[in-house]
Amino acid sequence: MRAFRYLVVASLLGAAVSVQAAPVTYKLDPDHTMVLFSWNHFGYSNPTADLGLGEGTLVYDEQHPAQSSVQVTLPLDRLDTHVAALDEHLKKPDFLDADKYPTVTFKSTAVQPLGGNKFKVTGNLTVHGVTRPVVLDATLNKIGPHPMSKAQSIGFDATTSLKRSDFGVGAYVPNVSDEITIRITTEGSVPKAK
Repeated sequence: MRAFRYLVVASLLGAAVSVQAAPVTYKLDPDHTMVLFSWNHFGYSNPTADLGLGEGTLVYDEQHPAQSSVQVTLPLDRLDTHVAALDEHLKKPDFLDADKYPTVTFKSTAVQPLGGNKFKVTGNLTVHGVTRPVVLDATLNKIGPHPMSKAQSIGFDATTSLKRSDFGVGAYVPNVSDEITIRITTEGSVPKAK
C-alpha cells in the first residue's frame, strides 16, 4: 500500500512538474513596449527615436530557457522622433524607405542563459530589406501574475548596437553616426482565452 501511495504521489508530482516546465506564450503589449534607437548628430547631440511595436510574441520556457524565443514586427508608421519633419525624413528613400520597406522585424534564432536573470538573444533583424544577425543583451525583469489584469505576465529589457550602413541605410555617415544604439523595454501577458 505504501508503495502504491508513493507511485501515485510521484506520478502527481511528475505531472505538476511537466505542467510548470511547459513553455508559456506571451503576447507583447504595444502600450508597454519601447524600441528606442539613438545616434550621434554631427557630434553635437544624441537624438533618440521610438520604433514602437506592431505585434510581438515571446515564448518563455522557465525550466529550459534556451528553448525560448521571441518574434516582433515594428511598423515604421509608428516611428516617433518627437520631431514631425524628422519622422518624415527618416521614412524617405535616403534612409528607411518606408514605402518600400514598411516594417522592421526581429526573429530569434537562439537564447543563451547567462545565469540569474541575464540572457543573450541572437536573432535575425530585417531593416530596409536587409537581414543580418544581431545579439541582444537581455534582462528578465519580472515574471508572474500581473497585479492589475491577474494574467500571467513577463517583462524584459534588452540592449544592442549595430551599424546602420550594414542594412543599406548609410546616408550622411560619418557626420551622422553609423553606429546606432538600441534599448528595448517590453512586457507581455498570456492572452485571455476567447
